Amino acid sequence: YTTFYSQKKVRNIFEKAYLAVTLITATNEVLAHASFSDHPTEELVDQACWKNLLQNHVNDKKFTPMNILFLRLFVAQPGFSIGGAKEIMRTVFNAVVELEYICLLTPYREAALEKIFEPVMPVKEEVQYSAYICQRHNHCPRLHIHRARVEDHDDLMHIFAEQITPLVESHGPYFLSELIEAQDEENHAAESCLCGCFSGFVSVSGNMDLKLFNKWFKLEESEGLRKTNPAHQEEKPEEKHPLWEEHNISNAQQYDEAKVPVYDVLQDRDFCVISVPKLTPEFPLLQSFIRVAPLDTSTCSQELYLCHRILEVRVAVSSDIPAVQSLTESLGQRESISEDLDLFLQARKDQDGTALQAFVAQVEGRVVGLIIIRDEEDIEFIRANFDVERFMYFSQHQREEHGRLCHFFLNPIFQHHTRYIFREVLRLAHKSCLYYHLHPPHYSHKNVILHSLAAVLNCMVPVSTRRQIIYPLEELGINAPSQQITKHQAPFALYHTNRKLTMEPKVTINARIVVVGASDTGLAFLESLTFCPHLRFNNLTLISTQGLPDHCSDDNMRFLATSHCYSDQDQARLSLRSWISVVTGKMKAIDREAKHVELMENGNVKYDYLILCTGLQYQVRDTQTTDAQKNNSLNPNQPRHRHTRPVPSNLFTLNDQHDCSHVHQWLMDNFVELTGDAVLYGNTIDVFTCVETLMCLGVSGRRIHVVHPPEDNPTSCFPNGSVEHAVKQAVEKEEVHVHHDCLLTQINDGRHTDPVTSVTFTTDTQTLQLECAVFFSFSHKSVDYDAFKAINDACLVFDGRLVIDSSFHTNDPSIYAAGPLTKYSRRYHADQWSNSCFNCKEVGQSLASVVLPLCDPTLERPSGPPSDHLIPAYNQAKIQGGRLPGGYNYLHVTKPTAIGNKIAAQKGRDIVTGRTETGNYFHLYLSSHDVVESITCLSKNTLPVSNLLCLYRKHQLLLNHLCSRYDEGLVHDMYSYFRENWCFALYHDRFADFEQEVRQIMDSGENGSVSIQEALQKIVDDKAESNQSMSLSDVFQKSEAYSALRKSVLDYLKYNRYHLTMYARPGLL
Repeated sequence: YTTFYSQKKVRNIFEKAYLAVTLITATNEVLAHASFSDHPTEELVDQACWKNLLQNHVNDKKFTPMNILFLRLFVAQPGFSIGGAKEIMRTVFNAVVELEYICLLTPYREAALEKIFEPVMPVKEEVQYSAYICQRHNHCPRLHIHRARVEDHDDLMHIFAEQITPLVESHGPYFLSELIEAQDEENHAAESCLCGCFSGFVSVSGNMDLKLFNKWFKLEESEGLRKTNPAHQEEKPEEKHPLWEEHNISNAQQYDEAKVPVYDVLQDRDFCVISVPKLTPEFPLLQSFIRVAPLDTSTCSQELYLCHRILEVRVAVSSDIPAVQSLTESLGQRESISEDLDLFLQARKDQDGTALQAFVAQVEGRVVGLIIIRDEEDIEFIRANFDVERFMYFSQHQREEHGRLCHFFLNPIFQHHTRYIFREVLRLAHKSCLYYHLHPPHYSHKNVILHSLAAVLNCMVPVSTRRQIIYPLEELGINAPSQQITKHQAPFALYHTNRKLTMEPKVTINARIVVVGASDTGLAFLESLTFCPHLRFNNLTLISTQGLPDHCSDDNMRFLATSHCYSDQDQARLSLRSWISVVTGKMKAIDREAKHVELMENGNVKYDYLILCTGLQYQVRDTQTTDAQKNNSLNPNQPRHRHTRPVPSNLFTLNDQHDCSHVHQWLMDNFVELTGDAVLYGNTIDVFTCVETLMCLGVSGRRIHVVHPPEDNPTSCFPNGSVEHAVKQAVEKEEVHVHHDCLLTQINDGRHTDPVTSVTFTTDTQTLQLECAVFFSFSHKSVDYDAFKAINDACLVFDGRLVIDSSFHTNDPSIYAAGPLTKYSRRYHADQWSNSCFNCKEVGQSLASVVLPLCDPTLERPSGPPSDHLIPAYNQAKIQGGRLPGGYNYLHVTKPTAIGNKIAAQKGRDIVTGRTETGNYFHLYLSSHDVVESITCLSKNTLPVSNLLCLYRKHQLLLNHLCSRYDEGLVHDMYSYFRENWCFALYHDRFADFEQEVRQIMDSGENGSVSIQEALQKIVDDKAESNQSMSLSDVFQKSEAYSALRKSVLDYLKYNRYHLTMYARPGLL
């Protein structure tokens, strides 16, 4: 191929191919490769106008963008060109069910390909290039489809395989013969043969219960599957029954051919409908159907799919305006759509000068959809902030080839054609990539019309965000990254498609996965599922008392400490609401037999897999007598009684951001500007973050009482003594009243009145009574009582926490659990470890890795319960942060630690700079191996949290020889030290990949180089008398690994230069 193409051109063809197929051996040796596009080479014709070109060669075939592909590149090993080409052509025809022709247009004569492709004589003699056509029937035998016959019954029964048992149980042993005999004008059955053997069976009926389907499914956009003829008589569409599907047809193309008789025998029908059980794995036929969403009140155990006739895409013209206006007249965004369409028709660009393009989708001349795109001007921002390079090689796409989807409206009946529409829009618009920016609900005016949003997202892939470096822009000056990368933008979720992705349909997962609890663990689990680019989950449900935590908040609502797992910006960039159904409610009971969750509001949510991630909450505890409370404090194993009466309006337990938003509004309306005191009861860090937020709202410290209950094992909520001392001093300075070892015994002197006006505590010496206008309880976190009752009544094993095994299984195989709600079974002998000891986000991701094989056909399904006797190991740090009294910003990062760990401190060292009094305290703890195990920051300034988290588990040598510099007195302020230019490469989100590459270089010993292990062994064997480190260094520098490592470093800096502009590179100076 180098005769015609350069290496750069080959890479470009491969990257922008609609389909690329490689033929390999069992040992992964490449034998042949072919790349296909949806248009001829640009040197011959404009990609949007190839139809006219083909008419110069042939006029007896109907070529459409859907039924033809163009061969752009073919290479093969010597001796494999013909055989390899035949195998690739067969594979392509089987993979693309609509494909009828493969065309090769070239100015050169290809004698070898004439054995596979048919030369086409040009109609016009002046044509200077040759055309070759390869047709499907030459490589894929077609099905022989005919009317089903009763005498073929026994042969047909064999193709049902394992599906025959449930069919016989529900319909009797002769259901198939009865179905064939029942054929009439409205009921038809067909059988297919391939090479003399029966390969499939299909049954269609023109009769169906439309009332029942409209009761169960959202069919309004399809007009209830009804249409009215001129005589005003209702006609019914055909239904393809779910029980008699052609599951045993051998490949996708034969599935597609099986659709042909449906419209042939029922030519007056527009729709074809099919229903399948929810747990049925997706089969190729469903790729041609659109799923119909069920109604919230549906009790149907099956999924409904429908398809319509084919459509085409073309550029919008002025005559389309009336049809577009008719389609959008009931939409809230009709004015915006009309304005952008007018701008395209008049000037081909929007008001800021960015190029616009508009296209319509039509069926039999009737406009059914509108697509408007614009040039994507924020390419640098997208590349830097989103992991879009997971799906493309960025360097192979020109700037003008990136487009942004502005408007997409399509009649829901045709939404299963969305991938084809995107493919045609890319071709007609001369684009290779398309992006869609999905803004949070408060930016809804910028989003695609709601009922077309599902089609857009189903045919695009969600792009995960990239961790960003926090730059000191003023200090970097001209060495700072471009403003196009560092500029602030309102957060949005990004979706992407390109030419290759339009060929990759997602695997549909209809299993009902229900998650209870919007905790960090639950959100991480949902994120892992929804960001699988090759899967489409149709039935993900989240049950949460406050819904999905995706609303905005400000600093005056930060009453609680944070784990830094999900910020408001993270929630906006995830856009989980686009993929899951959110049920706002509380779990009341679990019916394991019926497989549904009962809600407090008398509703039921059915599940196939139930995921419990409710976490722990602060509880309102019932007050008891003084003696009982004292005994309870001395024996923490005694049960604590919950508050069973209505909670007073000014008594708050804060557990999530929704609670914080609510209490903020209440405080502004009923407390801040009035008189009265606030009482905060508890020993957790949330007490102090709440105190600081109250003071930020303008509440004087004199109006705040902090009451600490006694504990059997007194431990500070601050692991670092310096931080604890600084907070105590700040509280004293603000004149906050602090009371120690006080047990709450009464509210309102035992009267159950609302609001709370006084609270009574008992101590070892006296009784303390405080007047209060608002009361915050942070005294105890435990499993919510209603969640406990539901779990316990369902006979799930509960031993202080919900018991799970090492793979998150409960004693019910359909119910999983994770997070602080759980504990490991006692058979592991690991009572000191639980999910609460680890990073909740990492736990949620691990849970997803267990559940995904149950749904994803590309993963191996587990054969049984885990056989190991070890709990899983987690590596990510436990993180805690927040705003503390004194205006301090606090961050504590540490490795996972066992519950009640009393192990003596290991040998290591502390590195400390700054002082708490000056607001620049920074503490690192290094293990005996000089690896960072703990980070504690207390600062008056905003902390660059994402940068600081990257220091965890880094060796001090990687931190620019931190220990030696610190010992020499060169490090006076670690905040400034970790803002120096050398460290930004460590903060990069791809630094972990670079570390892995370096390890492979050092360990591999490939290409004649010596690995570290081999060098060490050589030193030991030779018993070298010289210094070992020098000998090892000499051996390494003389090996191939040294140059490979040097190249790897330079490549890392070069590839990520848009982020790491502060590093000099060879040739820059």
